[in-house]
Amino acid sequence: MSINLTLLIVMGVLYACGIYLILERSLTRVLLGLMLLANATNILILSTGGYAGLAPLFSKETNPDAYNDPLPQALILTSIVISFAVTAFMLGIIYRTWVLARQDEIQDDLEDVRVAKTPSFDAEDDAIVPLETSEFAVTPTTTTDRSHPEATEKPHTSTTQEGGSA
Repeated sequence: MSINLTLLIVMGVLYACGIYLILERSLTRVLLGLMLLANATNILILSTGGYAGLAPLFSKETNPDAYNDPLPQALILTSIVISFAVTAFMLGIIYRTWVLARQDEIQDDLEDVRVAKTPSFDAEDDAIVPLETSEFAVTPTTTTDRSHPEATEKPHTSTTQEGGSA
């Protein structure tokens, strides 16, 4: 399978522009970035399908390698529907923020600013924790304490047989 270099370049440019636009503060630019990312993804899926072939209709005299794979086309159709739904949702959000605030840019939240100004060291989270934190475990201090008391006793053997008759 040969790769179409033009599609790859267009796809890379669309991904780059889409990611750049998503990082902007304007909701309209974020929407345009999402649309560019969706179209770049459609081109990526299209390029995985390979060159155009015959329609995937069954015929006994046609070589199976000559058929076109319908899966990438179905995935592109699904991607178009999903990107349309995301675009409609984002348009609703943009319209609502314009009606309420008469602005398109997202403002800094006071809580986000406060969190950004806090130092990275937290005394509670970064405190030194002792090795043993369980209240039930006892750590031995010497080698004689490490052996279990029952392990040092000799096993008790019984001379009588239990159970059946001898």
